[in-house]
Amino acid sequence: MATYVFSDVHGHYKTLERLLERVSPADEDEVWVLGDMVDRGPDPISVMRTCRELCGDHVLMGNHEDMMLDAYRHPNDELMVFQWELNGGYTTRAGLEELSAQERLDLLEWAAQLKLGSYVRAGEQDYILVHAGLRPLNFSSKSRWTDATVAALIRYQSTEDVLWIREDFWGRPTGFVNERGEGPIVIAGHTPVPYVEEIADVYDRTARDEDGYCRVMHLGACEATGGVADRWAIDCGAAGGAGWGSIAMVRLDDGTEFLEPVLDGE
Repeated sequence: MATYVFSDVHGHYKTLERLLERVSPADEDEVWVLGDMVDRGPDPISVMRTCRELCGDHVLMGNHEDMMLDAYRHPNDELMVFQWELNGGYTTRAGLEELSAQERLDLLEWAAQLKLGSYVRAGEQDYILVHAGLRPLNFSSKSRWTDATVAALIRYQSTEDVLWIREDFWGRPTGFVNERGEGPIVIAGHTPVPYVEEIADVYDRTARDEDGYCRVMHLGACEATGGVADRWAIDCGAAGGAGWGSIAMVRLDDGTEFLEPVLDGE
């Protein structure tokens, strides 16, 4: 069984479909998506349906799902609705309004129960999966991490940080990986890698490849972490569309990266 993770599709269903055809996860594989399925791209409803069918309960909440839910919970709050639409929610709203009332309710109720984070172990390495990141806290590192440990860690975080944090996560060590390189790596999306490059403390390579497309970045490898990168950035800019944006999928068992660029019209 292999474990895959991707994030921030932002409505680019055709790109996601092409990526999944290329990777072809097996039925027994675990596939995780770290939120922001919706908004900006042309077909967020198909992205949500695909992620629900493929990933099951391995879908995490992103800030765009959270904005979507707030807008539907508080339809008379003009500021809340405006904030969502300003962030690309108009494509998602249009798609949802084309559904029957029951289909729309079904998708929204599913989105409302998405988790904020999770723990996985693959290839003898522990990983914490969240949408945006975690704020470094005085949370003592454990010799063995479990679902319960990660749940406790996330309880110490604010929901706003888990869904929105940027500089205070990408710009400093998490403190979860010790000097022997032991401890969980945090994988997050939310912040497109070109911006991560601007605010990161230490990173392994530039945000764009030789063709100008975004790619996965590994951050934080230093003496204090035993040379292990304690953060992986996997939002490869699909929200920006064709020309430089991609959807990245990483196989955690061996670190293999699959990148599928967003093409014109997608």
